Amino acid sequence: MARKPSTNPKKTSAASDMVTIHDQQLHRGEGGELHQFAEDGHDTLTTAQGAPLADDQNTLRVGARGPALIDDFHFREKIFHFDHERIPERVVHARGYGAHGFFETYEPLSDITRADIFQRAGEKTPVFVRFSTVAGNKGSFDLARDVRGFAVKLYTKEGNWDLVGNNIPVFFIQDPIKFPDVVHAAKQEPDRAFPQAQTAHDTFWDFISLTPESMHMVMWIMSDRTIPRSFRFMEGFGVHTFRFVNADDKSTFVKFHWKPKLGLQSVAWNEAVKINGADPDYHRRDLWQSIQSGNFPEWELCVQLFDQDFADNFDFDILDPTKIIPEEILPVRPIGRLVLDRMPDNFFAETEQVAFMTQNVPPGIDFSNDPLLQGRNFSYLDTQLKRLGGPNFTHLPINAPKCPFHNFQQDGHMAMRNPVGRVNYQPNSFGEGPRESPTRGFRHFPSDEQGPKVRLRPESFADHYSQARQFYISQTPPEQRHIAMALTFELSKVETLVIRERMISHLLNIDETLATTVAQKLGLQSMPAPADAAMPTRQDLEPSPALSIVERGPKRFEGRKLGILVTDGVDAKLLKVLTAAIEKEKAVVELIAPKVGGIVASDGKRIVAHHMIDGGPSVLFDAVALLTSPEGIEDLVNEAAARDFVADAFQHCKFIGYDRSAAPLLAKAGVADALDEGTIALPGEEGIAAFVAELGKLRVWAREPSIKLGKASPPSQK
Repeated sequence: MARKPSTNPKKTSAASDMVTIHDQQLHRGEGGELHQFAEDGHDTLTTAQGAPLADDQNTLRVGARGPALIDDFHFREKIFHFDHERIPERVVHARGYGAHGFFETYEPLSDITRADIFQRAGEKTPVFVRFSTVAGNKGSFDLARDVRGFAVKLYTKEGNWDLVGNNIPVFFIQDPIKFPDVVHAAKQEPDRAFPQAQTAHDTFWDFISLTPESMHMVMWIMSDRTIPRSFRFMEGFGVHTFRFVNADDKSTFVKFHWKPKLGLQSVAWNEAVKINGADPDYHRRDLWQSIQSGNFPEWELCVQLFDQDFADNFDFDILDPTKIIPEEILPVRPIGRLVLDRMPDNFFAETEQVAFMTQNVPPGIDFSNDPLLQGRNFSYLDTQLKRLGGPNFTHLPINAPKCPFHNFQQDGHMAMRNPVGRVNYQPNSFGEGPRESPTRGFRHFPSDEQGPKVRLRPESFADHYSQARQFYISQTPPEQRHIAMALTFELSKVETLVIRERMISHLLNIDETLATTVAQKLGLQSMPAPADAAMPTRQDLEPSPALSIVERGPKRFEGRKLGILVTDGVDAKLLKVLTAAIEKEKAVVELIAPKVGGIVASDGKRIVAHHMIDGGPSVLFDAVALLTSPEGIEDLVNEAAARDFVADAFQHCKFIGYDRSAAPLLAKAGVADALDEGTIALPGEEGIAAFVAELGKLRVWAREPSIKLGKASPPSQK
């Protein structure tokens, strides 16, 4: 049997030879290992049992758009092994933080779902929520540029419902068989174990540049969505299309959205880098402090509801997890609110041991044939079995239902309960034990599925660029600049030139200006041709303002934090009035002083500070104020940390309030000649009112072009 020459030196060495086993010609390598070659000269991909594989790109399903099949032994083995790669840390979403709370239903939804949780207005259901990063290990920092997990366990009266989502409504891949590949590519490179919690390296972008279906997700992860200011200012999404099923077995498709009551907010990249140095637990601390202080985070659960006719006529396939339905086309409907009001008693027992599984749904909620959702339903049980040591992880209090439950499951590792009595099976003639209930029990929607048993990607999944373009053109100019800078930074860390060029070729199919900007910043000598596209990029999709953080900003300072830099001799009345004005906005004030022991104000009273200047940089706050004194400012201008405090706040487009005595510090920080509408003098109560009124805008975006936000280049020092 003829074989193409290999480019691998091992395979062409003189020490190697050919052997025949079971009528197959195999190649023996230098180490004695046997290789079976595919048509292009590479080793043939096989199962762990050695069976050669014809398709490693698609799961086995009924027809191109049908459900996954349990006899897909290759996917089963691949995902099984992937789920068992780590002991005991989660493979993905390892760094997480959680809280308890409740979900309150707004109105009965019995016309569209029989789910008990949606039958009574005002009913409160216990919940546990876990937020997380995806790529980083358990000890990584909070503000990595990364997707955030947003997993909600609702302890309903008919069993646990796990809505296991992210803060981004799409995903990298369309088929779950590629999940191990995208995660392997994103994680640390195995021969060197770095970079940690970053995608700015060759293997990630190599995989992405060879996977056009990822381009929509790329736009999201390179946007400010992946560097959120806080969990409290972050959206959540169910990602997939689910079904609501009512008592008459009528199905309504549904997509789930969590909308933060405090609005969306992110940080700047340069700011994120500095926050990770100043406080790697920034998101954890923020959630802890807000709940402990009684400022409970709150989200609304909103749904997009649609029928089969809408699905058939929508521009994209509603089963494709790399696509969204814009809210301008299908508005969201609020159906309840989520409130987090209690921290766990023990992090390990609850946040670390909580087990989320997409297949946990109560009667009245069902699945669509979204292939990625089908794969997740298959995978998560293995994950929990591996992480938590055995089949009885549901016995742990954090995972146990809060409603009555009865079954004949018994024994196993760490069993904490077993069936009581003689009978542990069903049916039995003793009249003992639980029985199924055709009326109350879970019934899958009886969809009619037809088609051959195939590994095939449906043609309706083939448009990989149109919604990526729609996301990009929906962003404001500052947000578009941030996407370009993020792509430039990430690709600048890629050492292989051809990978950079491949990514530029994809960007050309999204937006030519974006592609050109990134290529010029990377110093590419020539532009590559646009990547081959299975379907041309649509130019007729309208911008969706709902996709922009800035367009849908909160317009208020509630829930945010003002950092006030103070010195001895600070005007006590001015400080008191400013603090009261901020607290009236339901925001928080923290004081930064030369020493954490505090300062003596103009009225002779000592005020304890929350931070010393070296430990309270301005990156920790949403806006800052400088309340000093003529005598106190003399020492402060010589403090490098004080100069950085002001320079960083200015560079990060934050509002800065200051009294007259702080002018020398503004000058020393290099911003005195660049004052704008975001740097506001505070002469008395009138100035304070003007300052506080502006804070709801959160950023002074008009300042950004002049300071090149995101680059490590603060204003010039004077």
